[in-house]
Amino acid sequence: MAEKNRVSGSIDIAAPPEKVYAMVTDLPRMAEWSPENQGGSWQGGASVAAPGVRFKGRNRNGPKKWTGAVVVNEATAPSRFEFTTVAGPIKFATWRYDIEPTPGGCRVTETWIDTRPGLFCLPAFGKAVTNVADRAAWTQQSIDTTLANIKKAAEQ
Repeated sequence: MAEKNRVSGSIDIAAPPEKVYAMVTDLPRMAEWSPENQGGSWQGGASVAAPGVRFKGRNRNGPKKWTGAVVVNEATAPSRFEFTTVAGPIKFATWRYDIEPTPGGCRVTETWIDTRPGLFCLPAFGKAVTNVADRAAWTQQSIDTTLANIKKAAEQ
């Protein structure tokens, strides 16, 4: 699937990479930090992130609510967690958390890669399903908010 947009943000966190990795792979807790994601639940008996493992993500934006099927692409503790939202053979987006050690803790980069096909990219479709017409702009704000909230929680 062709990449349509790529958005990312980074933040330095005064916490060890292991702690931050544990936070971003703790699906139910993501609702504490993300303005849109309401958490997730592991599927098929899984309880931790591993390549090929699936989970169901729950999202909300204003009055709109939706769930998404997700497959983990990479789970390399404590440096990378990557997953793709899917509907059957259609890949909608890939999300990645890269965590690099720094002298004061770690630097976290969250990246969103848009791979939505055809009509799914239309602003009217996005507005109808997710309450967002400009997914790239919204996702940039969401990433910045999520990272700031993860930083605050990790440093407490």
